[in-house]
Amino acid sequence: MSETVHERIRIEADVDHCLAVVLNFEAYPEWARDLKKVTVLERDEEGRGTSVEYRAAAMGKSVTYVLTYDYSALPERLSWVLDHGDSLRSLDGTYRFESDGSATRVHYDLAVEISVPLPGLIKRRAAGMITGTALKDLKRAAESE
Repeated sequence: MSETVHERIRIEADVDHCLAVVLNFEAYPEWARDLKKVTVLERDEEGRGTSVEYRAAAMGKSVTYVLTYDYSALPERLSWVLDHGDSLRSLDGTYRFESDGSATRVHYDLAVEISVPLPGLIKRRAAGMITGTALKDLKRAAESE
């Protein structure tokens, strides 16, 4: 069963800048602390990654997974689904970008299903840590540029 979490954060940068940071997949290891390597496997006609492979540190080990991105709702929303991955059945999510003056409110919705048997509390905590860490790292990266 998937654990679904919702987090949001206010970033002192406009929507276009936040989106540019999010879409620069290859730079993720520079600012997303749990990501060790990111490789764009396929791109669309605009050069945006449609299939992206990640290697992340998770629960004391390395996990590899591939996400497929949907750009049809840009610039308001960027969505993805898990194509395949180690120890994961789903890792489907959405970033929603909402202008707030010169800042942006970023909403992060994520559904995670880990294939390794774990108690529900630990699964919920893991899902919450993923979204919380991702948003804090994104905020730091977007506001530092």
